[in-house]
Formats: sequence, structure tokens, C-alpha cells
Amino acid sequence: QLVESGGGSVQAGGSLRLSCTASGYTFSTMRMGWFRQAPGKEREGVAAINRFSRTAYAASVKDRFTISQDSAASTLYLQMNSLKPEDTAMYYCAADESVGNWLTLSPQYNYWGQGTQVTVSS
Repeated sequence: QLVESGGGSVQAGGSLRLSCTASGYTFSTMRMGWFRQAPGKEREGVAAINRFSRTAYAASVKDRFTISQDSAASTLYLQMNSLKPEDTAMYYCAADESVGNWLTLSPQYNYWGQGTQVTVSS
């Protein structure tokens, strides 16, 4: 089970920190990702991290968002700074078993959370 938290409403330029707590998985062997979906748009990968802490970011969020994980707490984070109105979306946490050092921002994950809403006003 994946449970996201930390979403909310913020003005442009503000920050939010999303959390995703995992249960029922061996967190340290998983690859994890954050995805988002705005109304009328396809789900897109935002950031991903694997068991070796290799990370990947979408070009639209690079240098503004940071993905990290706390294996001891089985928690994934997404620190979002300098938020823009176009970041407004439902944000989802995803997980799957790691395959070597492979990492992807495509939605090739078997486990998904319910999502947390992020709204950025101008």
C-alpha cells in the first residue's frame, strides 16, 4: 500500500513537500516514482529513484523538485520548490521492484497510491 500526503494549495513561487509511505513492500529493493496528472492531460512522470539512489527528473521540474527516500521509514519524498501554476495536478506515488540500475519516468510501475492534490495559484 502506498499513501501520499503533503499536497495542498500554494501561491506561485512557494514550496510543498510530498510524502509517500509504503507498507507491505521491502522498501530497500524497490524503485519509486512520482507522477502527476492534470485534468484532461495524460499522466506524466515527474521524478524517480531506484534502490541505488539513482534519480531521474522530467525537464519541466529539474532544478526545482528533489526526490529522496528514507528506507528506514519506508517513505518517499518530493520536495517541490519554485512552484508554478502549471505544476497544478494530482500527484501519485508509484513503486515496483528494482531491475538492476534501471530507472524510468514512464508509468511502468505495478503499485500506485491514491494521489494527493497540488494546486498552485498565480
